[in-house]
This record gives sequence, structure tokens and C-alpha cells, in this order.
Amino acid sequence: MPVQNVAPTKSNLRREKEKLNLALEGYDLLERKREILVMELMKRVDEVKILEKEISRRCETAYPTMRRMLLSVGRERATKLSESITVDFQARERRVQVAGMNVLSLEAEVPARNLPYSFVNSFADCDETMLEFTELLGLIAQMASLRSVVWRIAKELKKTQRRVNALEKMVIPETRERKHFIEAALEEREREFLFTGKLLKARRLKKDES
Repeated sequence: MPVQNVAPTKSNLRREKEKLNLALEGYDLLERKREILVMELMKRVDEVKILEKEISRRCETAYPTMRRMLLSVGRERATKLSESITVDFQARERRVQVAGMNVLSLEAEVPARNLPYSFVNSFADCDETMLEFTELLGLIAQMASLRSVVWRIAKELKKTQRRVNALEKMVIPETRERKHFIEAALEEREREFLFTGKLLKARRLKKDES
């Protein structure tokens, strides 16, 4: 609301003071929330970096193992063995407490490590490849869960930052400006009232003397 459109009354002054107090309290709360979200986001980002290194290390062993297996049993036989494998991979939503908020996340349940093909058709390289990629799948599932939390924290942080900026750059300065305008107008009106009162008193005294 523009300053010019505010009537300089005591009731409006009281209202603007209440608005300013609420805005300042809201700003403090949102600023604390923003700081907590930043810390939580940095913590999760560090976890992502650690997990990325683990995935990278696992890939460095998993893919060479798969190449050895393909050289050992041949691509055609490896394909037939893989056709007999069915994996029950379950994913569901879950809620995680972050900075006092319920953040929706992803929970992936990696199947137990087992070797589903016949022992007769099994080779050490096949077994090792299966185990390596099961471990890799588990790490990727953890990453998916962690990244979903990171994304939601970042989204909440962005929304909180917008609110902080709105209060800091618009709501608080505008409310403070209206408050000062009303205070100045009321003070000016009070001075005019006192001046008029003194002037009338002086005239009355002068009239009495005459």
C-alpha cells in the first residue's frame, strides 16, 4: 500500500506497528530456518560426494569383472544365463525428518544377493559379476534416496529464501515507511494543535485585558 493512501490515524499507526512486529518476527524465524536448511543441504551434499566415490570405486571393479566373465563364458552363454535371472526390486515413498519438516523421499529395497542359475552352469566370474552388480545396485538405490532428499531440501531452501527476500526488501521497509509517515503526520498535527491552542489562549488573554 503506498504511503500516500494511508490515513494518518492512531488506529492505522497501531495496525502498522503490529504488522511490522509480525514481519520482523517472521523474518527472524525464516532466517533461522534458512540457516538450518543450508546446513542440512551441505551435509547431504557431502554425503552425496562420499557415495559418488563409493559408486565410482564399485564401477571400477564391477565392469572389469563383467568383461572377464564375457571373455570367459562368451556373450551368447552370458545372455542365456542372464535370461534366467529375475530381480524383485521394490521402491516406495517414505518421509524423512529434516529441519523439523517431513520431507518425502524414496526408499529402494535391493534384492538379496543370490545366484539364481544352476550350479552346473555357473562359473566363478559369473558369480562375482552377479555379486558386484548387486552391490552396485544397492549403492545406486542409496544415491536415488539421498538425491531425492537433497532436491526437496534445495526446493524448500529456495522457497524460504524468496520469503526472506520479500520480507527484507519489500514488506518490512514498506511497513516501516508507512509507520514513520503516520508518526510524522500525527506529530505535525499535534504541533499544529498546540500552536492553535496557544494562539487562542493568547487572544483570549489579550481580550480580557482590554
